[in-house]
Amino acid sequence: MAESLPRRHVGDSSDSIVEALVGSGGVIVEGVLSDDTVSRFNAELDEYLLAAEEGRQLVNPLIGAFFGAQTRHITGVAAKSRVFAEEVLCNPLLLAICDAILLPSCARYQLNIAHVLDRGPGSPQQFLHRDELVWSHFPRPHPEVQVASVIALENFSADNGATRVAPGSHRWPLERQPQPGELVPAEMAPGSAILYLGSTIHGGGPNTTENQRRRGMHMSYTLGWLRTEENHYLSTPPDIARTLPRQAQELLGYSAHDAIATGGGYLGTVDTRDPITLLETGEI
Repeated sequence: MAESLPRRHVGDSSDSIVEALVGSGGVIVEGVLSDDTVSRFNAELDEYLLAAEEGRQLVNPLIGAFFGAQTRHITGVAAKSRVFAEEVLCNPLLLAICDAILLPSCARYQLNIAHVLDRGPGSPQQFLHRDELVWSHFPRPHPEVQVASVIALENFSADNGATRVAPGSHRWPLERQPQPGELVPAEMAPGSAILYLGSTIHGGGPNTTENQRRRGMHMSYTLGWLRTEENHYLSTPPDIARTLPRQAQELLGYSAHDAIATGGGYLGTVDTRDPITLLETGEI
């Protein structure tokens, strides 16, 4: 029988949420985004989803199969949505959790990827995976390198394809795969989120409904010295990035990773200067 997914509320302490996340590999947090935030965010997304093509060609045919032919996909969200850049990306609770999980292994963390996945009826069970395996060359064991989330922008149910998580799988050997009874659907209301570690096995569930789409946002943060899945400097170029809050700019990678104080070096400079300063002065 599968372990249950712990549930917390946005009003609970970040320590309590981190404890549940580290213990089970995943935790559902209710109310991460308010109803008003979800409504305004969805309004900004609607035009992009209407224009999005199902099953569009991606970087590799296997990636297209991974997301599914019935999925409408929005990327580069920070350049398309002020609500995302100001209220979702910089959500204080999510950043407090990243502080606890990621900061022991870096001088600053950054957004890895943020994309909206609108999965239509007939979407099959997604290939089960660990998100951290995009960095497949890491030796094992290693500290957690990623905090990930799927935020419900509509109701998530077992029938319409709620993300399925294998609780405890962050402690499993790499070769072990979950049995069907070990997967738990993250059923939740709009604005709630399933948070999980990069080492936790999960995947989008099958959408067995006849006419329900399942709109959600997958967003993850990673160590500031790793290459990110999404190239934010191109998807949110300087002319747009300079209009965003400084915290958003930092999370998008426009600030150098400066580990001098802890005996390391610096990464990501421009003319040996911090690019976020050059962005502020208009030099880039």
